[in-house]
Amino acid sequence: MQSTQNLKDPSLPHAWADLQAEAKLSDWLEPEAHRLAFADPEFLLRRETRGIRFQLEMLKPDLAQAEAGIEHTVVVFGSARFVDRATAQAQLEAAQQSGHAQELSKAQAMVRNAEHYENARVFAQMVSKACSCLPNDEKLFICTGGGPGIMEAANRGAQEAGAPSVALNIALPHEQHPNPYVTPELSFKFHYFALRKMHFMMRAKALVAFPGGFGTLDELFEVMTLVQTRKARPVPILLFGTAFWKGLINMDMLIEEGTISAQDLDLFHYVDTPEAAWQAICDFYQLKVS
Repeated sequence: MQSTQNLKDPSLPHAWADLQAEAKLSDWLEPEAHRLAFADPEFLLRRETRGIRFQLEMLKPDLAQAEAGIEHTVVVFGSARFVDRATAQAQLEAAQQSGHAQELSKAQAMVRNAEHYENARVFAQMVSKACSCLPNDEKLFICTGGGPGIMEAANRGAQEAGAPSVALNIALPHEQHPNPYVTPELSFKFHYFALRKMHFMMRAKALVAFPGGFGTLDELFEVMTLVQTRKARPVPILLFGTAFWKGLINMDMLIEEGTISAQDLDLFHYVDTPEAAWQAICDFYQLKVS
């Protein structure tokens, strides 16, 4: 495997360089020795002040959500690549007209997976509508990674139900903008994946994982590991789309090989409809909603 990386390059990118690449360089980004330490971005973005940035990235979203009355969330994970049914159908028609076999196959997959987008949208609507009648300290709010695909679908469903929703976005080399359905004052951006994932868990009362790729798997197994090792309290972990998840991961083989215990299968449940997902959450917490 060939690489152009220098052995001496740091493993983690410098936050200063990350900010410069993202921001329009204005005067306030320029270093100035006379500036107060807490008002000096170059100083705050040094490698040596990383611990301070950890604290800030933990504190800012926490305070904002507390002030907005967001105490409990239902976290929705899933692929950023899925689109809604109308968009997928339009892509299929364009591919059919092009006659390109590869494009047609891709468009057909998008039509299939559009069902996951629509299910995430309906699920978020159900949660948001049902929780509108609950006391403020018992309400569940939809929380996503803030990007496109399944994340967009869940934020969209909450907005359509007239409820706010949370987005925990991440700064990436290929810029990921918040989807248009996120509540602006609850849209947060993170530099550190670790802090972002911690925020997912801080208020999560349930996790619903729709089909997705590496990011979805990373977030899913992070939560499962925390619950398995009792670093986090048990919450409903719902794998939406039985055929997808059973085709992707052979959990029974893990038991046969002795890498997990049989009771570890109780950490999660498969669901295939928005109604089943919401009912599982209601049953777990004995919620009485209309």
